[in-house]
Amino acid sequence: MELIKKAVLLSGGIDSICLTYGIRPDIAYTIDYGQTVAERELFVSEYICKELGILHKSIKVDCKSLGSGTMANSANLALSPSDEWWPFRNQLLVTLACMQGIKDGVKEVYLASVKSDSFHRDGTEEFYDIMDRLIKYQEGFINIKCPTLNLYSHEIALLYNVPIELLTIAHSCHISNIACGKCSGCLKQLKVRHELKIE
Repeated sequence: MELIKKAVLLSGGIDSICLTYGIRPDIAYTIDYGQTVAERELFVSEYICKELGILHKSIKVDCKSLGSGTMANSANLALSPSDEWWPFRNQLLVTLACMQGIKDGVKEVYLASVKSDSFHRDGTEEFYDIMDRLIKYQEGFINIKCPTLNLYSHEIALLYNVPIELLTIAHSCHISNIACGKCSGCLKQLKVRHELKIE
């Protein structure tokens, strides 16, 4: 029976760290697409992969001029549903990961969107179903998987029994390589730490 090669999109945030720890993929991709905090995301992701013995690859494609909001350090577009909204971001990340994945012989690409992401269209089950069909329709027949959609962040940590030392290195800040403690990403991480009773 042929083994299925798995990849995960690892941003260095709490959700993707938990998923990476839980599924132990063959390879992890971290994408520097021009986001303000790319440097820290890469550092954390490399650390996590080294700790878990997982091959790590970084993909750099500068799309900062196409971004908006706090993650691009620019003004929000009028139709933006939140401060951290970046147009078609998850679609971009899936596409870039699959472009590398097809070279690496990957057959499954995993992402860690959670229940609280569903207010964004690209954080919904419908979005991931569409992306899965689209990517499978093309050459390479790569499957897109998002097994965390019906869970909150702290529930993923509990499900996979993720060690506290891996959770506390997570970087979720949207605006700085040193956590600001005020943006929605930082507040989410503080909430998760509280829910998991991490001091």
